[in-house]
Amino acid sequence: MRTVSCAKTMVLAVAVGAVLLAVAPSADARPRTGSLGLPAYSDMVADQANHHVFVSGGKTGNGVVVTDFHGWVRKTIDSQFGASGMTLSADGRTLYVALASGDAISAIDTTTLAETARYPTGAQSCPAHLARTGTVVWFGYGCEESWNGGIGKLDTAATPPTVTLDLQGANVHFHHAPLLASRTGDAGPLVAGQAELSQSAVYVYAVTGGKLDARASGAVVGSDLTDLALSPDGKTIYTASGSRDAVEAFNSTDLTRAGAYHTGQYPNAVATSPDGRYIAGGVRNPRDDVYVYETGGAVPLSTLDATSDGVLAPRGLAWSTDNERLFAITRPANGSAPTLRVLDSPAGR
Repeated sequence: MRTVSCAKTMVLAVAVGAVLLAVAPSADARPRTGSLGLPAYSDMVADQANHHVFVSGGKTGNGVVVTDFHGWVRKTIDSQFGASGMTLSADGRTLYVALASGDAISAIDTTTLAETARYPTGAQSCPAHLARTGTVVWFGYGCEESWNGGIGKLDTAATPPTVTLDLQGANVHFHHAPLLASRTGDAGPLVAGQAELSQSAVYVYAVTGGKLDARASGAVVGSDLTDLALSPDGKTIYTASGSRDAVEAFNSTDLTRAGAYHTGQYPNAVATSPDGRYIAGGVRNPRDDVYVYETGGAVPLSTLDATSDGVLAPRGLAWSTDNERLFAITRPANGSAPTLRVLDSPAGR
């Protein structure tokens, strides 16, 4: 286990001009659309308090794009090298960004949209996916696809904030940076999944005193795991795996099956509404690519077409806290440049 103590470093974010976007009519849950100017897509976070959506561009991108809830670009936060996974602090005042090409996690003020600190995660660590429990930011890291991936943490409450690596357990090996999902309370759980393998596995950890306590694990999600989510109460794990035709649900205590939500072939995204009432699942399909269910429901409340000229991006769904909007990232079928779609009244109510 390696530990790095890192003092808080103040930096200035470079603002660029806002880009005005054409906005399509939004009646009947038809999406408003906006290009983001990013080379690719990695993650998306909706900030209800400030009505902002943050979108990162992955290893080949160097910025985080900020839009409002209508899809208009308000700012690009530059010098975010390989901006990938993101998560909000408990009070919503800070956005943490994994810098996969910068071997660090940056902290961005969600009001001023300026970077306030940067925490090194170690040379050649390549943090890619984030989740939070209490004041601890967990990150899945790993630069190469050679079973050197792991789980680390940034303890934001320590003085100074401290980064620790290799917390996944001695007998746990990830081919590359694992996907992470968590219940945001101090006790978690934290769920890690190995994406894009012929046999994907998930691992469930309880969080005790900022440490991970291994619980259930198993290769129950099929192959080509692309996305995972956790219910707000931490009791249910939802997965989107390319080898299945539904978003599947598992009990977090023992990974027994807890239902499924049909999407058709190649599901690649899943998002739970913040209140746990709804499940949104997406598929890599040019039409009818988003399915919205009431939790526990047998048939979808609505089936939405997020794009007519591309496909839903992997992990490309996020809810607003009030359930009034579902944000979707799409991209060309044979390209990587992302577009933000805003779906109003996604549950059809």
